[in-house]
Amino acid sequence: MKEMSMGAPEVVLLHSNDIHSRLEQAARMATYIAETRRSYGSDHVLTVDIGDHMDRMRLETEGSSGLVNIELLNAAGYEAVTLGNNEGLTFTPEQLQEAYNGASFATVCANMNSMGQDSPLWLMPHTIIRKGRLRIGLVGVTAAFAEFYRLMGWEVRDPLLAVSEQVEQLRADSDVVVVMSHLGLTLDRRMAQEIAGIDLILGGHTHHLLMEPEMIGETCICGAGKYGDYMGRVEIRWDDIASRPMFRASCVPMAAYEEQPEAAAIIGGFKKAAQRRLSRVVTRLSAALPARAERESPLGNLLAAGLRRWTDAEIGIVNAGQLLGGLAEGDVTEGDIHALCPSPINPCRMLLAGTAIRRALEEALLGEFIDKEIRGFGFRGTVLGTLAVDGLDIIWDPNRASYDKILSITVQGEPFDDNRHYRIGTIDMFTFGIGYETIKGGTEIQYFLPEFIRDVLSAELVNREALERCGASRWHISTLESMN
Repeated sequence: MKEMSMGAPEVVLLHSNDIHSRLEQAARMATYIAETRRSYGSDHVLTVDIGDHMDRMRLETEGSSGLVNIELLNAAGYEAVTLGNNEGLTFTPEQLQEAYNGASFATVCANMNSMGQDSPLWLMPHTIIRKGRLRIGLVGVTAAFAEFYRLMGWEVRDPLLAVSEQVEQLRADSDVVVVMSHLGLTLDRRMAQEIAGIDLILGGHTHHLLMEPEMIGETCICGAGKYGDYMGRVEIRWDDIASRPMFRASCVPMAAYEEQPEAAAIIGGFKKAAQRRLSRVVTRLSAALPARAERESPLGNLLAAGLRRWTDAEIGIVNAGQLLGGLAEGDVTEGDIHALCPSPINPCRMLLAGTAIRRALEEALLGEFIDKEIRGFGFRGTVLGTLAVDGLDIIWDPNRASYDKILSITVQGEPFDDNRHYRIGTIDMFTFGIGYETIKGGTEIQYFLPEFIRDVLSAELVNREALERCGASRWHISTLESMN
């Protein structure tokens, strides 16, 4: 595709994605957006977001149920957004409706519908926005985690089928057809190959940074990385001879831009409100509850016990790295629990073979797993950590070889059977094959949404019996060199 370099662009399209509540970066973007508007005029600048703007690990987002993100998007002058999994799967439909009802932009997602009823008024499959002399048709789609969405009350369809349907509708009434895709780069490439009529794909979800766009056929694919480090910029010119749009795409680093004062004030106001909202005291501890990623600790045991009880399982298993700190003696607030367990990870129950459980327990004794850095899949910690367990007693020998350190295991007092399948309460992250990969092999998986593991922890913290038991060891060291 040739590039036109003569004259000013008809439209400058700015796009962000996967900000994950890095709110200060959003404030820097607001400065860049305002500068671009001053240079070209508001009628020639279109700003869109490709999803995962919200992330409940951030105090202001958690404390406002995402309203701080909507206010920042409104104030910056965004005109269209789509939903990422961090919006659709970590907030209830009621919370999303409350947040997006206050949006001054179009919320566009073609493959997401309320189950058994019409889509909510705040959500539309596409929109057309006129900028300069161009009609820009925008389709939004999000990653189809169908089983999870079903538990949240949403029906999520095949995104490529949804795009194909919407492009067919838009093509006749649009000069430029743009897909706002929270699907990831692999599906973006497939979309460009399989669906005719798409001029531009603006991508997210897999955090891919394309400093130069990819061209597949006549479709231009862009992506601006993650966390607001870059803002995507597409200059659109119109070729009158060919009667088609021409694109010049790039990614602009945000580090040099100051936070817009108005945006910073929004963040500050929501921070104070969130601190007040999350100051509710959940419980008062008579003793501290330490948490350690590298070895067994009372708070890790408490969370594992909570997962076992919450899911009505025989065994509770969770990686200790989910906890970013312990709790001191005294009052424990909702804000304290959010700070030490910010990950939007859900409980789940499954049947898992004894051999797979044993393998994961052996891995939990090895530094390569304990210190393994994990990114994505809802995890907001740093390292995987060892395994915290409940319902098990494990005797192990640190002097034995890797994968042969465990001498014996009992399950609620009964001998462990490698050939049996056990009902375990654990976390959804493991079902994606992240960290302790053998846990992915579970069957009859049931996810518990919209609860997060911090909700499980909150319930355990007011359970006196659970607090008394969490200090008891599940992992016991033997000094025997071998067992005859």
